[in-house]
Amino acid sequence: MDRPETFQKESISVAFMVRQLRETVGVEVTPVNDAVDAAERSVTESTLHRPGLALAGYVDLFTHQRVQILGNTETRYLHQLDAADRRNAFGHLAQFDVPCIVLTDENELDASLVDRATDAGIPVYRTPLPTVQFMSSLRNFLADQFALQRAVHGSLVDVYGIGLLLIGKPGIGKSEVALDLVERGHRLVADDVVIATQRDESILMGAGTDLVQHFMEVRGLGLVDIRSMFGIRAIRFQKRIEIVVNMELWDEDKEYTRINMVKDTHDVLGIDLPMVRVPITPGKNITVICEVIAMNYLLRHYGHDPAEVFTERLRTRIQQDGPPAPRRGIEYFEQDYE
Repeated sequence: MDRPETFQKESISVAFMVRQLRETVGVEVTPVNDAVDAAERSVTESTLHRPGLALAGYVDLFTHQRVQILGNTETRYLHQLDAADRRNAFGHLAQFDVPCIVLTDENELDASLVDRATDAGIPVYRTPLPTVQFMSSLRNFLADQFALQRAVHGSLVDVYGIGLLLIGKPGIGKSEVALDLVERGHRLVADDVVIATQRDESILMGAGTDLVQHFMEVRGLGLVDIRSMFGIRAIRFQKRIEIVVNMELWDEDKEYTRINMVKDTHDVLGIDLPMVRVPITPGKNITVICEVIAMNYLLRHYGHDPAEVFTERLRTRIQQDGPPAPRRGIEYFEQDYE
């Protein structure tokens, strides 16, 4: 079955979350009760919860479906209770089907409370990280896992540090342009299908699919393994999508941009990305145009807009001399006739 164009994960297992925290994020997390099967517990949202009120007995608004974080406040509250009250307080938490419990800042639970969690099938973990630091790392990881994603048909290339998303009708030459950019020293992120992931309100990250990765299909040539052919410097596994290059066949009835290079936008997951329409005509060097688009974007990013500079120069000329006429750009040819 084909993957839908827009999709979002519904859940991940606690075992997967912990493994990725260790291997990918680099956070030390150790299990406290190994007997519980963490693969059977699911995390369904990125928001975390500190169950202080639940331990105190108020559970009417307890968001038990979230990962529960026990920091210094929660564990010290439990430790200052006597044994019976401690078990009763922890019972308010353990009666719910929570995904897991994480003890931060090297805090510990009494053995009786760990046994209670084990009996309820709740995995318990410990980390040496302070609560705020651990919650920030885990929240970022879960936000990425549950982010809205969309499969975009096109090629994503890192050109001078700018993520260019090449789109257009099938057969228009997106892969060929991407291949030419790689040959000129730029870096391929994905070809054919780009998985765009929304991070924050205005940031889109792009990556390839797990199947294709850095293989490229070129019509008339077949599959090309970019990593094997051009080396590790020719690829990236992720890149922010910053500008869209819409490749389309030349239409004499359509008016194309002549002064302002970027004025259109292209919507992906509700984020309006700047878009440049590039008409395709025989002999046109689209690769160089893509490089210029990236460099022009860098200039605009650092405060230099060529269109604004030219417009201001034109406005000044009109105010001084009347209607502009072609005039030599220098006043005098020096004695250098190269």
